Amino acid sequence: MQDKTTEIFRDAPVPKAVISNIIPSIISMIMVLVYNLADTFFIGQTKDALMVAAVSIATPVFLLFMAVGMLFGIGGTSLISRMLGEGNEAKARHTSAFCFWSGLSIGIVAAVLILVFAKPICIAVGASEDTLAYAQQYLSIVAFGIPFLIISNSFSNIIRAEGNAKTAMTGMVVGNLLNIVLDPIMILFFHWNVAGAAIATVIGNVFSAVFYIAHMTSKKSPLSIHPHDYRISDRIASGVLAIGIPASLNSILMSCSNILINNVMMRYGDMAVAGLGVAMKVNMIVVMLLIGLGTGIQPLLGYCYGAGNRRRYLAVLKFSLCLAFCLSLVMTVICYCGAGPLVTAFLDNADAFSFGMSFARIYIYSGPIMGILFVLINAIQSTGAAIPALILSVSRQGLLYIPILTLFSHIFHTPQLIAMAQPITDYLSVLLAVVLFLITYKTYFKHFD
Repeated sequence: MQDKTTEIFRDAPVPKAVISNIIPSIISMIMVLVYNLADTFFIGQTKDALMVAAVSIATPVFLLFMAVGMLFGIGGTSLISRMLGEGNEAKARHTSAFCFWSGLSIGIVAAVLILVFAKPICIAVGASEDTLAYAQQYLSIVAFGIPFLIISNSFSNIIRAEGNAKTAMTGMVVGNLLNIVLDPIMILFFHWNVAGAAIATVIGNVFSAVFYIAHMTSKKSPLSIHPHDYRISDRIASGVLAIGIPASLNSILMSCSNILINNVMMRYGDMAVAGLGVAMKVNMIVVMLLIGLGTGIQPLLGYCYGAGNRRRYLAVLKFSLCLAFCLSLVMTVICYCGAGPLVTAFLDNADAFSFGMSFARIYIYSGPIMGILFVLINAIQSTGAAIPALILSVSRQGLLYIPILTLFSHIFHTPQLIAMAQPITDYLSVLLAVVLFLITYKTYFKHFD
């Protein structure tokens, strides 16, 4: 397995190394995207915009626990890829075991808390009297899948660190395809509506987690999830958390900002919330593809950094930035021109469609530069630069977005102008990412040849 990792990460031509890593990662993100769109699409076929709004309201809570998976997934991937680059396989095994058991423990505790406090949580995130029952039902069922969600999100990243990008992709595809197949059966055929969407989500996450566990316990993986390999010492916990916390903070703050904007949009009614939720789904078409590109190159960059190969690191980065910019432009044009049909697929209500259409066009304004942002985020994380990664993570959806959104909500009185807070934040975030990467590069590469 180490030979396979070396062949891909160290010896393959840069374009081949990048493409072989990003294609499985992008396919995984496409499946996550389709899975996210499927829930909203099939709920939309019930012709009940209140159900669409309820799922949109509950989604930020779900994202919080995807963030926990990202904490161990991105943090673990960064450390493991650097350890493999240094030839330290034992520490890589200890790291993967730490990520598995820590993530599972947090997932179990979280599931219990959500089951007990589902109603007050839904109220806190913006559910109205009309959407509360649907949101509570959805969240209560999804809670059972949270431990599996964390495991699947963690190891869809970690397995890429061992050079097994196709296996990481397969696990994600298996779970998401199952969810997509079950959605119409449970929502429309059995008429379980919101509950059906939640059950399909849980089953999909269970299957993904079981697939990854089977791989990790086989002889195909150089990593481990065996309890005797669990370690917190030897800078394993701190190494994972140093990069994992900043990475997960972005998702946590994204969840918080979604909760905030849902509450702001409630001034304009449930249809505005439903329209915003669908616009975010449309915007995800661009974002998820570019996240897939960024996360796909992180193990490769981490290996180059761990091996002290500055020249290959820069070659990978330059190729990835050019590729990301081109993909960003293409996807922005597609989503902007196709906003009408995309929104129509989810919303039947005329008022909700009007909101969704305008919000979708506004959110896509930041599309052309999003690829650059996600590549630079992962380039910073690949070096283990905790402080720059932390600053960038808390800025985009926190220190930048929340104040801008709060300001816009006070000085503007139309939901469309308030929604402009997101693209403005994204452009500022790219400028910040460029500055932080230059600082990181000068600091962390100064001893390399």
